[in-house]
Amino acid sequence: FADEGLEVALDVVDRDAQVRVPKASNFGRVVGSSTAMRVLYPRCERLAASNVPVLLEGETGTGKEVLAEALHEASPRAAGPFVVFDCTAVPPSLLESELFGHERGAFTGAVATRKGVFEQAHGGTLLIDEIGDLELSLQPKLLRALERSEVRRVGGDRWIKVDARVIAATRRDLDREVQDGRFRDDLFFRVAVARLELPPLRQRHGDVVLLARHFAQLLGVDPDSIPYEVLERFERYAWPGNLRELANAVTRYFALG
Repeated sequence: FADEGLEVALDVVDRDAQVRVPKASNFGRVVGSSTAMRVLYPRCERLAASNVPVLLEGETGTGKEVLAEALHEASPRAAGPFVVFDCTAVPPSLLESELFGHERGAFTGAVATRKGVFEQAHGGTLLIDEIGDLELSLQPKLLRALERSEVRRVGGDRWIKVDARVIAATRRDLDREVQDGRFRDDLFFRVAVARLELPPLRQRHGDVVLLARHFAQLLGVDPDSIPYEVLERFERYAWPGNLRELANAVTRYFALG
């Protein structure tokens, strides 16, 4: 139609046409047959074969670390190390040393030279977990390490080349963190070359029973030994703690009944 000289063309699309979803029920150690998960698997396969930085987003307990390890295991770097660095698990005063390493005598208690996680992950994959919690003062140094593929240990005077594929994970909304000035935009664009968002368990329709039995199997017990009424209760629950909470519930059931 035309309105005041503006022409708009419309294409008719079959309303019954559906996006093809793969039938796979897992990607490596990531388990899930819900549509919300299966639509992710083709992207995971393509990203595993590449070397680009990936940002994994999602609520606490959605399995971001498991997905990162699955990406590593399906990648050409699978024979190399998989190293996890949790930004929330290290005191602020030791963050730089943990990331980049330190030389002997660099500070009180540094009785020996120590490699940081970038050097430890050389030839493999480095997962920087909860990157949204990284101190603002350290973000420029991390950006340099990512852009130059080199690090300098605390107390050192030379740059060391490193070859590690970086995967970052966060429970925070990094777009909002950038807008509010708590996360550098240049670092954000460097780690978010590709983004994968893991859905919360409450949106993974049909996965609760599958996962409960999967966790039972990991415990070494018969997956079919969970009574139907227990599985029904599991399915009705909202799981604010996501997979981590479900795994703990299954463990508690077999321990206490």
